[in-house]
Amino acid sequence: MKHALTFVAVPALAISLAACGDNDSGDAKAPMPGHSMSASASPSDGGSQAQHNEQDVMFAQMMIPHHRQAIEMADLAATRAASPEVKQLAAEIKKAQDPEIKQLSAWLTTWGASVPSPGAGGMGHMEHGGMGGMMTEEEMEELKGAKGASFDKAFLEMMIKHHEGAVAMAKTEQTSGQFPGAKKMAGDIVASQSAEITKMRNLLKQ
Repeated sequence: MKHALTFVAVPALAISLAACGDNDSGDAKAPMPGHSMSASASPSDGGSQAQHNEQDVMFAQMMIPHHRQAIEMADLAATRAASPEVKQLAAEIKKAQDPEIKQLSAWLTTWGASVPSPGAGGMGHMEHGGMGGMMTEEEMEELKGAKGASFDKAFLEMMIKHHEGAVAMAKTEQTSGQFPGAKKMAGDIVASQSAEITKMRNLLKQ
């Protein structure tokens, strides 16, 4: 009788262990695909993971050429500006916007969206009507041809217009964007460039 009980109990125990083994292996394996999918999805599917939307992509794609032109304008000030304040302002603009270009480009790459090429100039995006403040080729040539006090005046007037366009774009991102990092950058742009606009207007009055 004892043998019979033992005989019955052992298979039952084996079945129980096998069942536990299946559950354990299932539990051990179940999280792995989830982790693996999450890790592999984050670079390519950064949109769902980071909650980005079309506005975030447009903001990045338009702000990159917008910033590039501001830096191009700022670079001219080093050899053409007469005012030390204008030279200093130009240096600050370049210092602030260069890292933002790199960050915006990195986000676009993560989202699987195209990064505007340096030679594009952003004119294609201007057709959307959303990228305000960009200088025309004629205006850029005018700035390149100016020196001294005339350069300072032209630079300040153009950069005010340029900054106003950037602020408008950033406010749209704050309202309609979804990606937290882009919305934070937009807030920083509104704050810093609005302050620079005030500074430039004061310099024009001098």
